[in-house]
Amino acid sequence: MKLVTFQADDTIRIGVVRHEGIVALDDSRPAFRSMRALLEAGPKALEAARAAGERETDLVVLSDVRLLAPLPRPAQMRDALVFEKHLRQARANRYIFGLAPERVSPDEIAVPSVWYEQPIYYKCNRFAVSGPEDEIRWPKGETRLDYELEIAAVIGTGGRDISRADAKKHIAGYMIFNDFSARDFQFSEIQAGLGPAKGKDFDTANALGPWLVTPDEVDPADGLEMTARVNGEVWSRGRSDEMQHDFARIVEHVSKNETLHPGEVIGSGTVGNGCGLEHGRFLSAGDVVELEIEGLGLLRNRIGRMA
Repeated sequence: MKLVTFQADDTIRIGVVRHEGIVALDDSRPAFRSMRALLEAGPKALEAARAAGERETDLVVLSDVRLLAPLPRPAQMRDALVFEKHLRQARANRYIFGLAPERVSPDEIAVPSVWYEQPIYYKCNRFAVSGPEDEIRWPKGETRLDYELEIAAVIGTGGRDISRADAKKHIAGYMIFNDFSARDFQFSEIQAGLGPAKGKDFDTANALGPWLVTPDEVDPADGLEMTARVNGEVWSRGRSDEMQHDFARIVEHVSKNETLHPGEVIGSGTVGNGCGLEHGRFLSAGDVVELEIEGLGLLRNRIGRMA
């Protein structure tokens, strides 16, 4: 099932994608008033949404509405870093920011042992979410704006101290995540040993969409093809099965001593080759960035003018 949040005229609703349209869910039901409400209502509400989507009914034409981020206001956002190729290639390019005398081979990058032992993550700004076709605001003072090609898992059933064996039962679905990054800010602030902060926290930085796909349709462990294009040119290709820690392990780790809630978003981190930093090239004002992931659709955003 593919779930969407959409705007028709001045009304925001949720629905189920079917063929080339949307079955709008009856928003007189409390569980169908928003994606957060649907997830918080639990598995029975999701099954009711599925049943409604399968019924013969009038479809809202996709091209007649504006798709929003599936979760316009997540309960929480975290982003992990579980692709080793990305970690090595990004750090090999620190010379771009004057943090190393020259580029070294990614194979020479020392990866801390803790990275292999547990998923590493940070908390994102859940108020800085954008959706399909939204313009990304260029942060004032930034010169190296970047995209990041990621998958996000969404928590459907909350819990604490969730085991890896049970973790998938807590995931409501997956969607594309473009973790836009202000690299000048990021590489400046990380020298203090804390962050990221302003390198990630700016309005519209977290692009999500186009829909939330339930786990019965897609599984990142199957090796989904992941592609990023800028103005139609392929900049990045990768596969989702190269994660050092899968989403089950990430959920297990994040929920240790901590309660997870429905509507929380957890990013995979950037796939290897999945951002401009790894290739030494960055975005320009007016660029159109498309992230496409097998089974999850296509997320397109235009970069706004430099502030």
